[in-house]
Parts: sequence; C-alpha cells; structure tokens
Amino acid sequence: MAKIVVALGGNALGNTVEEQLKKAKGSAKSIADLIVAGHQVVIVHGNGPQVGKIRLAFEKADEGKDIMPFPECTAMSQGYIGYHLQQTIDEELVARGVNDVPVITILMQVIVDPTDPAFANPTKPIGGYYDEENAKKLMQETSNVYKEDAGRGWRRVVPSPKPVDIYEKTSLNTLVAAGEVVIAGGGGGIPIVYKGARYEGVDAVIDKDFSASKIAELIDADILIILTAVENVCVNFGQENQQSLEHVSIAEMQKYIAEDQFAPGSMLPKVEAGIQFVQAKQGRKAIIASLELAGKAIQGESGTVIQS
Repeated sequence: MAKIVVALGGNALGNTVEEQLKKAKGSAKSIADLIVAGHQVVIVHGNGPQVGKIRLAFEKADEGKDIMPFPECTAMSQGYIGYHLQQTIDEELVARGVNDVPVITILMQVIVDPTDPAFANPTKPIGGYYDEENAKKLMQETSNVYKEDAGRGWRRVVPSPKPVDIYEKTSLNTLVAAGEVVIAGGGGGIPIVYKGARYEGVDAVIDKDFSASKIAELIDADILIILTAVENVCVNFGQENQQSLEHVSIAEMQKYIAEDQFAPGSMLPKVEAGIQFVQAKQGRKAIIASLELAGKAIQGESGTVIQS
C-alpha cells in the first residue's frame, strides 16, 4: 500500500455546478480505483474556473468593487468543490462495497512568504474582463492591478507565491493517520501571511500543483500523482519530433526545463512540483498522467514517472 497525494485540475471539474457534479463523478471513479487497490489517498484540487465565476458574480453585483475579498472566494470554492468530490467519492466507494472509509474535506490555509518576489509582479488573471478605460478607473479607485489579457480585455491580476507551510498540517496528519480520505488544499489553499500577532488572508493564487507537492511532503507520501488531460509529458510538443516521456530522472527534467520544453502556465508547474517532491526525500516518485488512467499510472503502465 502506498500513501498517495492526487492533484486534480480545476478544469477537470467543469464550468457550471451541473457540469462539475457530472465530472466529479468521473474523477471519483479514478480515485476510488486507487482506494480499492489499498492505497491511502489525499486529494488536492484546482479551482481556476470556479473561483473566477465566484469572483465575477460579486464583481457584477457591485460594479467591480471589492465587495468580497479573494481569500473568502477561495474558501467558498473549497467548500462547494469539496462537497461534490466528497459526495461522489463516497458514493462510488459504497457502490463498490467499501463502507468503512470516511471521506472528509478540510478548509485549508496555506502559509506564504510576504517577501516572495511574486508579490511584486502579480501575473495570475482572475475575474471578469473590462475595457481599458474602466480598468484604469478601477485601479485609481482601488489598490488592485489590472492588465490586458491576450487581446480579450483587461483583467485583475494577483500574485502567485509558492507555499511555505500548511496551517492545518497537524489536523491533516491526524486524519491521514486515521485512514480517512482527505480532500485538502483546494485551489492551492487559502493564502495567508503572518502579520503582527495573527495570520491574515492575502489576495493571491497558489498553484495547486505546488500545494499538492507541499502537502505530500508534510504527510510523508510515497507518490505524488498530478492528473491532467494528457497521458504523458512530452518534449518538442506539437512538432514532428514530439516525444513522450515515460521514466525520467530529475536531472533529465531539469535539462528539459532549461531548454524551455514546458509551457509556463501549463506543464511547467506540474514538472517543477514533481521535482520538488522527489528531491525532498529518497525513494519518492512523482507521476504526471491522465485522469482516466490514474490506476494504470500507479502501476507503471501509463504516465510520466519522475524519480531521483
């Protein structure tokens, strides 16, 4: 039996509540395959489309003003995505005759460094689109930063700092030790920084793959599996000499990173998060694979495996 952290992309969960519930049922089948095989599982999910819609709803309700802080929007997304995953995984397990494995969702805060360089260069777009005039007006009225987004209009951008620690790590380890299936770090977690005598939420987005890597490290997981839309990581992607990677070392992956083989907003953070986890302790491995083939990937029959 292995202790596994599964990183599930927010785009794999759909753009509407109905679509998300349907896709969550599909995700539950792959996750249940791992649990039924005897593995202990922690799930970390993205929230990109979902938190964007939450934020947009509040923006529309108050003409772009900050009626609802972004950390609270992330907390909302953790709640309803966790609810769907918790419900569908439990249903799938019961349907397979597994009635004694509890599934629980943690509202999780992730500690970030206030001096992280990301805070000086916000790049992560969130919320709705505005024309240039209204975006600049909003920047004058608030402390928010808006940037033009690929010719589609102006959007608010927030920092994307790296996770330093997990505030609820003691509770997380207690639940894992009790054999529960834990859904944690949703959307990369609610980013918090230490100010004075307490922690406070900050407007930022933590990449869920890096949070999954940190969670896997803190619970001493054996495997980090990052599920995505493709079966393997590729080099020379989209070219005639495209090559699928199956078993690669950290050194090989670092060489490919230096060659700019992986897209910064797509495959690169997955590869970097995998390397980070494997480097932290001998004997670990990270796998990047498709959602539908998660079970085969754990058995070494699919996906890209990163080992030291």
